[in-house]
Amino acid sequence: METKDEQYMRRALDEARRAFDDGEIPVGAVVVCRDRVISRAHNLTETLHDVTAHAEMQAITSAADMLGGKYLKDCTLYVTVEPCVMCAGALGWSQISRVVYGTADAKRGFSRFAPQAFHPKTEVTGGVLEAECRELMQAFFQHRR
Repeated sequence: METKDEQYMRRALDEARRAFDDGEIPVGAVVVCRDRVISRAHNLTETLHDVTAHAEMQAITSAADMLGGKYLKDCTLYVTVEPCVMCAGALGWSQISRVVYGTADAKRGFSRFAPQAFHPKTEVTGGVLEAECRELMQAFFQHRR
């Protein structure tokens, strides 16, 4: 039986597949608050011509709007790829309670460059549906080459 983390990561993977289909790097994210998805997003950097339009940034903005405030306490972000330093910083400022990611990003991930970027109380879990998340990224870059 699938765990809740796996169920929500599958929703993030659905968003990542949307990004893939749109020619965007396939990263998807959902924000869950009290067992309810309140935000879903995927990378829009190509579509918006905006290097900051990462899935996490889009999801944070949408979730904050939905909640009517800038803090995401009692929320969990599910994202298919380990957040970069920019996204980790934004998540830190949001005071999100938990971050769950699929596959690590050895080149740009927060854990290599800014392991303290999150709020001190934020719980981080990596490796949820890791193989599926990694394979989608690999398929995208193989397709582009």
